[in-house]
This record gives sequence, C-alpha cells and structure tokens, in this order.
Amino acid sequence: MDFRLEFTPKPFDIKINHQHNLLLVGSCFTEQIGTKLANHKFGVLDNPNGILFNPSSIAKSISSYIDNKQYTETDLFYQNECWNSWEHHSRFSHPDKKICLEGINLSQNKAHAFLKKANWLLITLGSAFVYELENKDVVANCHKVPTDKFAKRLLSAVEVFAGLQSMIEKAVAFNPGMKIIFTISPVRHLRDGFVENNRSKATLIQAVHQLADKNNNCFYFPAYELIIDDLRDYRFFAEDMVHPNYAATNYVWEKFIATCIDEPSQELMKEIAVIVAAKNHKPFNPTSEQHKKFLQTNLVKVKKLQQQFPYLMLKEEEVFFKS
Repeated sequence: MDFRLEFTPKPFDIKINHQHNLLLVGSCFTEQIGTKLANHKFGVLDNPNGILFNPSSIAKSISSYIDNKQYTETDLFYQNECWNSWEHHSRFSHPDKKICLEGINLSQNKAHAFLKKANWLLITLGSAFVYELENKDVVANCHKVPTDKFAKRLLSAVEVFAGLQSMIEKAVAFNPGMKIIFTISPVRHLRDGFVENNRSKATLIQAVHQLADKNNNCFYFPAYELIIDDLRDYRFFAEDMVHPNYAATNYVWEKFIATCIDEPSQELMKEIAVIVAAKNHKPFNPTSEQHKKFLQTNLVKVKKLQQQFPYLMLKEEEVFFKS
C-alpha cells in the first residue's frame, strides 16, 4: 500500500553548475539551502541583509544591492540599547552606531559586486504579510519594537507581482545573463493564524507563477509543495510544528539537486562530500601513523580535484589536510 504520493519536480532546462555564482535572498529556508550549496563548494552569497520574509523587503534589498546604496545615520534608529536598521536583520544591530553602519555598508558593497557577476538569484518568499510604519514604509524586521507602532496588512497578489516584476527588470538591466529561481518557504507562519497563513502562501504562489510565466529568465522550485503535499506529515516538522526538520530539509535538498543542478556537478558533489566528511572527521588518535596516512590520502584527493577543476574553492581543505 502507498501511504503518500511522491512528487518529482520537472528538471530545469538550464541548470546550475560549479562555475556559477549564486546570490540567495529570503527566509531562513534560504539559508539552509545556501549552507548546503556552500558546503558543496558552490560560489554562494547568502542573505546580505540577513533573513527576510516579505516580498516588499526582498525586492527593496535587491534593488539596494544594484544601486550599491550606502546607509547613513539617518537610516538607523535606537531601540533596546542598540542601533538598528528597519531594512536589516538584527545580526547587524550594535550598541555602537558606527560599527552598525560599517557592517551594513560592507555587506552592501559585497552584495553589489557579487550580484554583478551572479549567474543565479534564488529568492525564497516567506509571508505576504507586511508591517508598516506610520509613513507607510514596510519594515524587514520589527526588532522587538511594540506591535502598536506598526500597521499589519496582507499584500495582494497584484502588489507582490508588481514589486517583484519591477525588481526583476532592474536586475536584468544590471546583469543581463542572470537567472532567477523563486521558491515559497514551507515554514508555516502560524502566529498569523492558520487561515491567514494559507491566505499568505496562496498570495505568494499566485504572484510567483505569474512572474515565472511572464519572464523567460525566471524559474519556480516547489519547496513548499514538497513539504506540504508530498511529505504531508507532522513527523517532518520540528517540535514547534512550524519549521521542517532535518529529514524534510534533506529531502527537499535532494529534489533541488535533481531539478536544478547539472549532472557533471552532481557527480562532483559526491567527491566533494567525501572530502568535507573527511575534514569533519574527529580522529581517535591525531598523532598516529594511521591518521597521518588518512590526511595524506585526502590531501592527494584535494589536489587532484583542484587540478581538474581550478574554480573549486578547496583551499581550506588543502590547508587542513596539510596540518
């Protein structure tokens, strides 16, 4: 008997390879995929503004990278003994205003340079709900400011489409060869409510499919559907019943590889995974001859891969196995 229906996404016509650079922007699910890509030695820059959930903030952040916007003191506010930016995650917040700004602008410069050479932009949308200040500006992060300071509302599919379409046109003008992958985060925003969460996800899905239909450089990867319709079981969620667990994330990752990454890179990933696992291995006796032989064997593997594929970033592994 079959107790679930497996869903296999259609492979992309154009696929990612190890010579490509990928900028990832969006929810915490973005960072999980970004970490896995980086561990397999793809060129990755992950969330230059920190985690973002709503499409308005995501579109605004990408536009700021294109413009290489430099933030000033007037863009910051003081709350909870820290200086913060409404457009950035709290990881940039700092008691020292100067350090806060330096971190933000350093990230901006890096994102601008990376986006110019990026082959892929991967955007994961989390929620269509936004929080607006009195001046109607949408905030990317509320920074634990009391909720009465914001007006919360659900964006329409028209608004989501318009904001992201404008960003796409600007991004393509900046980097004509770049491709864009949209995903909807499978993380359930149940603090908004069960019905409200589904309304939000439906809004995002409708807008994103319109974008993919309109733009030849846009693709859709169904991370949301793989969790909600394929796995479809609370066993695949963490204890909070909101976030997909380790097994679920790995399942989506395997589908992402098959759908989005070309076959030569898939084979190369297997070799890289062996090397990375060896690097993370904790020896029983680091001074033993057996361990020294283990290091030497893997150093040979690293050097061989570097000779075959000079663009792979294996310097860290080479230094480790030389030690």
